[in-house]
Amino acid sequence: MPAESTTAAAMPGGIGAFEKWLSVWVALCIGAGLLLGNLVPGIFATLAGWEVASVNLPVALLIWAMVYPMMVNVDFASLRHVGDRPKGLAITVVVNWLIKPFTMAGLGVLFFEVVFADLIAPADAQQYIAGLILLGAAPCTAMVFVWSQLTRGDPTYTLVQVSVNDVIMIFAFAPLVALLLGVTDIAVPWNTLLLSVGLYVVVPLIAGAITRRWLLTHARRGESAEAAVARFTAAIKPVSVLGLLATVVLLFGFQGETILTQPLVIALIAVPLLLQSYGIFFLAYAAAWAWRVPFKVAAPCALIGTSNFFELAVAVAIGLFGLNSGAALATVVGVLVEVPVMLSLVAFANRTRGAFPSS
Repeated sequence: MPAESTTAAAMPGGIGAFEKWLSVWVALCIGAGLLLGNLVPGIFATLAGWEVASVNLPVALLIWAMVYPMMVNVDFASLRHVGDRPKGLAITVVVNWLIKPFTMAGLGVLFFEVVFADLIAPADAQQYIAGLILLGAAPCTAMVFVWSQLTRGDPTYTLVQVSVNDVIMIFAFAPLVALLLGVTDIAVPWNTLLLSVGLYVVVPLIAGAITRRWLLTHARRGESAEAAVARFTAAIKPVSVLGLLATVVLLFGFQGETILTQPLVIALIAVPLLLQSYGIFFLAYAAAWAWRVPFKVAAPCALIGTSNFFELAVAVAIGLFGLNSGAALATVVGVLVEVPVMLSLVAFANRTRGAFPSS
């Protein structure tokens, strides 16, 4: 039996033996990041300083390693048929731009002006709400490729969904944030937005296309083009997982001291973020199920709205409110919450794939 078949049989949904325990490895990496961030903060301070336009280059490199394997699977010849299945795109656009920013703002106000009003100073509460709004208005660009790969999503369709999101974000992010924050002088860091899209989508997409073309022209004797691509992506998939784990160590290392010195604040900010993440996922997932969207489109469709474009949110928070502001802290907490949440949703999606059409 081929290696790909053995892996698929071992873990329904396409997750291999190592990835089956991915949540355990992530938990260990979170602990390692917190420990190292407090023991050797100088190293992480140096790594944090390696950035261009608020995009951290070490993290960007690791995300690139995660995204590249899926880009190899993108079949450009199939792009012309994406319009034949508009349901997934429709759900993505409606949930990400007509629902998610407003529910995030509503949850922020509910918790920090009502539920947690006695625990947080009013000025700090407004800062945290602002940070949550920035996260809610910035749907994911890069990491969704990782979550899609872990659910064996359609890579071509996922690329289209992300690309549509990016185009809408260029025009809608600033007006939405201005509306929800009640201000009009939102300075969108276009260099951050464009550099992130280039690093996380364009560059790996070009590299993936070149690799795919090479694989198709150098397939083994008797091997189909699809089998050649599958063999290659199976071989490099561990690089993607290791990139995810290293990213977790870095992110938690960068914020290790903050997390340990302000545990209550971190926990309070995490509450509305958790409710938003799970709520948005199940809303999109239920809509996809009711509309009979195939699983390989439905899973990425729901995961895109759940994940956030944290580089953009953090950059805008720092630009508007300052590096040590509550808004910046809230966007960072969004980063820390995202990985464990997304892994749990990936696991749920893989367990429920049988409820969706296969094609």
